[in-house]
Amino acid sequence: MPPSTQHDLRAALTRERYPRSSGYDPEWIVERPMGPHPLWCIESLMEVLTLEPGMRVLDLGCGAAVSSVFLAREYGVEVWAADLWTDPTDNWERIRTWDVANRVHPIRADARELPFARGFFDAVISIGSYHYFGTESRYLAHLLEFLKPHGSVGVVMPGLDHDPGPTLPPYLAERWTPDLFTWLSPDWWRNHWERTELVDVAIAEMIPGGWDDWLQWLKACDLIDRGYAPDANMLEADRGELLGLVRLVARRR
Repeated sequence: MPPSTQHDLRAALTRERYPRSSGYDPEWIVERPMGPHPLWCIESLMEVLTLEPGMRVLDLGCGAAVSSVFLAREYGVEVWAADLWTDPTDNWERIRTWDVANRVHPIRADARELPFARGFFDAVISIGSYHYFGTESRYLAHLLEFLKPHGSVGVVMPGLDHDPGPTLPPYLAERWTPDLFTWLSPDWWRNHWERTELVDVAIAEMIPGGWDDWLQWLKACDLIDRGYAPDANMLEADRGELLGLVRLVARRR
């Protein structure tokens, strides 16, 4: 990568709100972009969720395990990096590069058939993936089997500030495919979790400025031809009116 591109990429991925993320090699972060910036998402989640060193954490739908490495290094937790579509051997190589091989454990796992002991984890984190499997009415009950009583679930994912009703804005209507049907509002998710009576929901909200974080991430990825223009154009048109990032935090009863 030319030095000028390296400089532009680092500038694009440096935000005062996310100081921990700025300490990581931007080329490594954008090597395999999956969803919004994973490290910014975690830092925004940690504004409303506390992890203690030594906790056992499931990073559910971890993708390239960037989030898993970050959790282990920055918060001192032990992480199980679970993903169905990413080769755990590839993730292992990335994990070893950051010298956290003793604290991050890559595994291939289907979110709907988790292979862990019941009550094993202190917390479950899911960045940019929970909406792919978590809308099913029985899923939360399945996930909680692997979480200790009073353990925490923390999620960040794309979503909508509110239900737009039957008439979508034009910029959203042209992108409205089944892949987007699970972009739902914080109120929807709160109700979806609370009606199970299995958790106490502490936070269900849009991340302030989350749409802009997401857009900035796509622009940064575009510097190395890994952006996604349809989403970037959609976010530009919306300007945070409807689109953004949802964060949820709940505790198992």
